Amino acid sequence: MSRLTRRSVVAGLGFGLCLGAGSARAQAWPARPIRLVIPFPAGGSTDVVGRLIGEKIARSLAQPVIVENRAGAGGTLGSDVVAKAPPDGYTFLLGTSSTHAIAPALYAKLAYDPVRDFAPVTLLGTATILMVVHPSVPAKTVAEFIAWAKARPGQVMFGSTGNGSVSQLTAEYFKSLAGIDMQHVPYKGDTPMTLDLVAGRVQVAFGTAVAFLPHVQAGKLHMLAVTDANPSPVAPGVPTVSASGLPGFEALQWFGLLAPTGTPADVVSRMHAEAAKALQAPDVNDKLQGLGMQIVASGPESFGSFMRAESAKWGKIVRDSGAKLD
Repeated sequence: MSRLTRRSVVAGLGFGLCLGAGSARAQAWPARPIRLVIPFPAGGSTDVVGRLIGEKIARSLAQPVIVENRAGAGGTLGSDVVAKAPPDGYTFLLGTSSTHAIAPALYAKLAYDPVRDFAPVTLLGTATILMVVHPSVPAKTVAEFIAWAKARPGQVMFGSTGNGSVSQLTAEYFKSLAGIDMQHVPYKGDTPMTLDLVAGRVQVAFGTAVAFLPHVQAGKLHMLAVTDANPSPVAPGVPTVSASGLPGFEALQWFGLLAPTGTPADVVSRMHAEAAKALQAPDVNDKLQGLGMQIVASGPESFGSFMRAESAKWGKIVRDSGAKLD
């Protein structure tokens, strides 16, 4: 065998070994811990959903799912971290209405593109948003609250989970339709907002059942309405905002799993399957439904279409409310 032939054989063997190694790496996913970025603080609704799902996926894949809370700027800071992460299948984001439907319309300069920079994995579910007030507010209905707020222009404080969050935009939407003037107090997530609401430092807020229901049940907050189009099973007997004098009012919080654009399609498909399986686990399903979340578990293409429709809806709400952030 000539030297040239031997070199060709060796090169061919090396190429074959490389292909085999590449195939083995692909088949071995996940070969190390997976990072799940939650763009809001620990203890809030997004964090609860992410940790429940992450724990089940970790057990199924036999690899740790490391939850990383990267809060700030209505969830956009953590989202940007994932947008710029290597698309190797080891970084995912728990995205929400705030990060992928509201932020594009609200921020004049957004560091990431919600469509271009992310691969949709699955829409996990939607959650009922509650309108709650501190017990010091004398209103028992939405109509009474509007009348009370109109008598105090600029004096009523509403809390939100942050600038650009769905809770802020829902309140801005409410203000616009109701014709009232309230002052915005942004917080870094559900937990600090709820603590100040219970303490009476802000009078009203819109947020998920995850954050508010325990305090409503304890009598520390009063629930006036839900923002769903129809009455919610999580709040039996509580009217919708739409049926309480503001026809057409509707707002939902949603949670979805996303990856950086370029993440291998087989990894996205597998992660969708794992997330869907986790959602159907009886303990997870019961916990999330008990917190007012309706399970969806849609596929990547369906989730992508849903996000585009939500962006159009929330974009109009942002424009109509006049809200804008730098």
